[in-house]
Amino acid sequence: MSWKEQYKSLLLFLCFFLFIYFMPIESKDFKGAIIDGFKLIHCYAREHVILCLIPAFFIAGVIAVFISQTSIIKYFGTKAKKWKAYLIASVSGTILAVCSCTVLPLFSSIYKRGAGLGPAIAFLYSGPAINILAIILTARVLGFELGVARIVGAITFSLVIGLIMGFIYHDDEEKQISESKLALEEGEGIRPFWQTSIHFFILIGILVFVNWNKPANESTGFWYFIYKNKWFITSIFGIGFAISMIYIIKVKKIFVILGTFVVIISATLFSDPTIPFIIGITATSITLAFSNEESKLWLLETWEFAKQIMPLLGIGILLSGFLLGSSGNGEGIIPKEWIFSLVGQNSLLSNFFASIVGAFMYFATLTEIPIVQGLIKNGMGKGPALALLLAGPALSLPSMIVIKSVIGFKKTTTYVFLVIIMATLTGFAYGLLF
Repeated sequence: MSWKEQYKSLLLFLCFFLFIYFMPIESKDFKGAIIDGFKLIHCYAREHVILCLIPAFFIAGVIAVFISQTSIIKYFGTKAKKWKAYLIASVSGTILAVCSCTVLPLFSSIYKRGAGLGPAIAFLYSGPAINILAIILTARVLGFELGVARIVGAITFSLVIGLIMGFIYHDDEEKQISESKLALEEGEGIRPFWQTSIHFFILIGILVFVNWNKPANESTGFWYFIYKNKWFITSIFGIGFAISMIYIIKVKKIFVILGTFVVIISATLFSDPTIPFIIGITATSITLAFSNEESKLWLLETWEFAKQIMPLLGIGILLSGFLLGSSGNGEGIIPKEWIFSLVGQNSLLSNFFASIVGAFMYFATLTEIPIVQGLIKNGMGKGPALALLLAGPALSLPSMIVIKSVIGFKKTTTYVFLVIIMATLTGFAYGLLF
């Protein structure tokens, strides 16, 4: 180990020791911040891991195993037509109802399969930022003009940030693809691409509808109808998934039939639909473990993504809750009065601060809307509100930690900087207009 690494280790050890040594453990605010950190990770574990992250890990496994590197390079690689690569990546969020953390395994998967850094970053931003349900709820709850500004800003951000990242790190991108020899892979895989696409979009359908939230302040209408019937719609996708497992993935029929039967029985026995969903995940895992080699590889890749992302995510969520509170419902170590006092005016500083807070705070899918609504009621300006909406859902401290493990510290820092600066300027301009 070099002296530079030794000094780095010593500095980290010293910082940790000083933090432990001077911890104000008797302080009420400090104790509350610790409790809030665990509240946030408790909430995340109960509401998002099973229904959001685990399906996302399986989808990432599908990308890693069933979608050939040639296909990824064809649509997202450095040699692909830029307009097509960025267009697909920038609007991908419209089919995903995911938060900044749930999109991580999908981003990691397509990037490691050979996607260019620019399109991969455009996908990373657009996934949580252009969630169509969030856009609609923003317009309904926070106002039509803010909803329009959010979707225009989010699509523009994904394109511009992706293009800038691709331009800045073009040489690194070429070197990565050259070293991994991804471009030399031939063929489209062992099955037609349309079959893989069907299987992929069935999983996307399950992810979207199982996480469909109740529309704010509504008990009628189309979106509420979907919410009321989301588990029925999910079950239809579940049947499609079982058929796909047999005829596309070619797993053992007996395992799929038994697993489907157990899920149906559990759905009649338990009022909580999460339990049959957990049983379905378990049955899928067992089926993959005892089927063909390709299926085992899918399960292995799913586990690899979970193993890489979950520990970092947990640390980041704890730290986010400690600093900023549990999704706006509690007090982190940073008093919320400071936040309210700093985002009440439409200045560059207030927009910059809103972008910083949004970028580092964790927002579960759609939770940014009631939080911003509460901030606006407490005097937050419209410009800072848009800045927070553009920076918040797409980034969080937990997601930064994971992104850094995928693309490195330098690229992650550049990405975060671009999001914060663009959100600041966009919010400031919007505040001047409205």
